[in-house]
This record gives sequence, structure tokens and C-alpha cells, in this order.
Amino acid sequence: MKSYGSKDKRSSDKSKQPSLEEHPLEEEGFTLIFENLFSRLEQKSPSNRRENVQEFSTEARNFYEKIPLLPPKEIVDILERKGYRGQDHACKVMALMAYRHIKRLKKIYVEKIPREELPPKSNILLMGPTGCGKTYLVELLFRHVLKIPTVIIDITAFSETGYIGDDHNTLLSLLLMASDNNPDIAMGGIICLDEFDKLASSQNSARFDGQGTTKDVSGYGVQKELLKMLEACFIDVPMDLNNSSHSGTRKIYTGDIAFIACGAFSGFKSTAYYRQNQSKIGFRGKSYSHSREQIAVSLEESEILDTENFQEYGFIPELLGRFTRVIPLMPLSREELLRILKDTVIDKFKREFFEEGLELEVKPKVLDYIVERSLQRQTGARGLTAELTRALESVAYEYFHTHQGKVCLILQGNTFQTRFSGKKK
Repeated sequence: MKSYGSKDKRSSDKSKQPSLEEHPLEEEGFTLIFENLFSRLEQKSPSNRRENVQEFSTEARNFYEKIPLLPPKEIVDILERKGYRGQDHACKVMALMAYRHIKRLKKIYVEKIPREELPPKSNILLMGPTGCGKTYLVELLFRHVLKIPTVIIDITAFSETGYIGDDHNTLLSLLLMASDNNPDIAMGGIICLDEFDKLASSQNSARFDGQGTTKDVSGYGVQKELLKMLEACFIDVPMDLNNSSHSGTRKIYTGDIAFIACGAFSGFKSTAYYRQNQSKIGFRGKSYSHSREQIAVSLEESEILDTENFQEYGFIPELLGRFTRVIPLMPLSREELLRILKDTVIDKFKREFFEEGLELEVKPKVLDYIVERSLQRQTGARGLTAELTRALESVAYEYFHTHQGKVCLILQGNTFQTRFSGKKK
């Protein structure tokens, strides 16, 4: 009777197993596996990674070569010469960010250094009251000083993909248009998300039946779609804005595009204060005022570094994690507003009156009164233009295109008065 479990039987079967020498095909298979493994390791080494660098168009390389690489201090001086006033801390941070952004683009698109060997891009969030110079700083720095493709867009018009309104692809379509439809140039541009705070999902206080089953397509939905774009991904971007399936597309990599978000974040300070003190009760607890928060408020560093404050305000933490820096901008002081009024606003109105054949003179008391009114309205630099426009409306209506001479704006009590000396044309 045969014994299938005997030791001698197993040893004899084992001795009959074929070796690799008897099967050369198996030996070749193992050799190919090891060769593929070593080739992959060699491709990942820094010395061989340069051979796989993406090729860019000659037009894009020439464009990045011509962008001036200015020192951060020189960038701040240029901003000052071009009329930007105040926000010294924000100017320094943005100038350094711009320097690093340009240097990184030159290394990638001119020197053809792989992105893996370079620091990642920086996204910036600017927070501050209305009229403090957030959007103007971005426009002046990137569009007029560095002259790189820059798109500044109101994010409140956007909705989640598949719903009425613009979606995240529109951002890249506009940037592609600003880059003369060259995707290599668009990949190094700037996208400014203005009114970014309006994406906060908690800002909608509507109450209705079935609200728990509805989607927030304009707030939370847009936040989710911005997550990957702000970091790094390849997106097929339509070349026009009609969202048609027949539109041509260009593939754009967002890992080199710098996103700068701007927002007033009205009520953020109250949200942060309430969240920090809501657990304190009794006489030792700080009283919380439910009165409306002032418009021109200063945000503390501790308030903006706490991500839970943004979550309470209505933002998902993952989106805030995409921003390298969160910069608070302070309300403009009386001295800064007066400098802006003298150096920028008045000159524009004088130029307009000069083109009409009129010389405009504004008395110092008028300037002080306009600044005071702007501080009371808490509208920052925007309030200066609004007040001066209101003061000069009547004289402009009377004398534009019909008279030539001199117009003097004075203040009597709290009322603007104008004196004219001249003649009809």
C-alpha cells in the first residue's frame, strides 16, 4: 500500500523539481523584472530626472527671460513711487512672495530645473477692511510692475460645476486669454480671488423647509472645487467662456499659478471673539456684545492663525491649508489717507479739470474734512474719491466744456463751496 505522506516521498519529489538552468525562459523573466526595477530607480535619481523635464515653447521661455528679477526692497520702493501708501508689512510680504515666484518661474521655464527640486509655490490670503488697498496692491504689483498675466475676478459670481454661473474653469480661461492663449505663459500667472470672504457657507442665514437637504453650490461647492486647483493639478481649460462642448481646450498645470485671495471678512473678529469666550460663564466670563461690528477693524495675529475661527466663519479647513500666508491689512490711518488724497486722488481730478480747460485748487481745510468724513464712514481710500466727487459735482456740471479759468474748492462750516474766475470758451 502506498504512503502519500512519507518523508522519503517528499524528498524524492523535491529532487525531481526542475532548476532555472533547465528553464531558460524563467531565468530571462526574472532578469527583465530586475532590469525594469533598476531602470525605475535610476529615473527617480536627481541626476537623471532632468532628462524628463517638460519642454516649453520658445515664446514662453523668452517671456520668462524678460521678466525682471527685482530685489524685494526695490519692489517696495517702486510701489511707493507708483502711489501705493500704507500697509508696510503687507508690502514687504508681497514683495518677497513676488520675488520668489519670479525666480521659481525662471528656474522651471528657462533653466529647465525640475519642480521637485524647488520649493513649492505660495498662495496668499489678504484680509482687511474695505478700502485698505488689498486688490490694488495685487493689481499694481503683478500687472503694472512685474507685467505678468494677472486675472482679478469677483468670486461671488461663481457656482459649483453643473449649475448656473461661472465655475472654476472660468478662472483659467480668463488667465489663458490674458496670456494670448499660450498655456505655458498662463501657467506662471496670477489669479486674484476678490471678495473671497463671500464664499463662507455660514453667511446664508435663510430658513426654509427642507434646507438640510439642499446644496450650497455658490459657497461650499466652490470651496471644494478650489481645493485641488490651489494646490496642483492638470485641467483641460476651454479657450472661450461659453462652456460649449465644441470649444477647444488647452491643458494647464496649476502647480505654478499663484492664487491670491482678498476679502474684508466682515464679522470675523466677532466670530473669533465669541468662539474663544463662549465657554466662559459667570462673573469671570467676558461679556459678548451682539451689536454690529465696526467696518474698519484690526485683526490680531492670534485670530487669523486659528483655523477653527475660519471654520466657524464658514470655510473648510482644507481650503485654508492651501494658503501659505494669511496677511492682515490694517485700516488706513488719518495720515495715510491724507497722503493718498494729496498724491493720488487730487492729481486725477486736477488732470480731468485741466483737460476741460480749468485749473483746480483745493484748500487744505477741504482735504482735512474729506479725510475726516472718510474715517467716519469707515470706507478707507474709496471714501476719499466719493467725497471729492460729491464736492465737485456742481462746479463740473456748470463749467465743463463751456468755460475756462480757475476753480477753487473751499469749506464754509461743514459745506463745500466753489469759487470760479474765468470766462466762456
